[in-house]
Amino acid sequence: MKTVPYLIFSGICEEAMTFYAKTLGGKIESLMRFKDAPPEMPRHAGWDEKVMHAHVTADGAEVMGSDAPPQYYQKPQGHSVSLHLDRPAEAERIFAALSAGGNVTMPMAKTFWAERFGMVTDRFGIPWLIDCPPAKG
Repeated sequence: MKTVPYLIFSGICEEAMTFYAKTLGGKIESLMRFKDAPPEMPRHAGWDEKVMHAHVTADGAEVMGSDAPPQYYQKPQGHSVSLHLDRPAEAERIFAALSAGGNVTMPMAKTFWAERFGMVTDRFGIPWLIDCPPAKG
């Protein structure tokens, strides 16, 4: 069993998932638009090009997502996507990328439990925890 974060966006899923694939050094495995759904499925006007489902993989990590029509969208709260990295430089790089245009709630720093740790809500409204544990000696 594994857990995969499924992120809901307000019409910007493709942009976000493209950014995550690039930032995490991965790729978009699949991207299905609402227009690709069977004809009998209810549709929202103007949403044919929006993302019904997307899947990004990167070095063992996975993130999935979709767009939600305005009447169903809720701003993310009460959770964070936690990303654990082995290399401090990679943790710093990813944190910097997620921070661009976002809101840093805890700057990347050494803590008593981690070599590097930081918290940020990216420009797409998704909260992240970036963690790089101490080197094992």
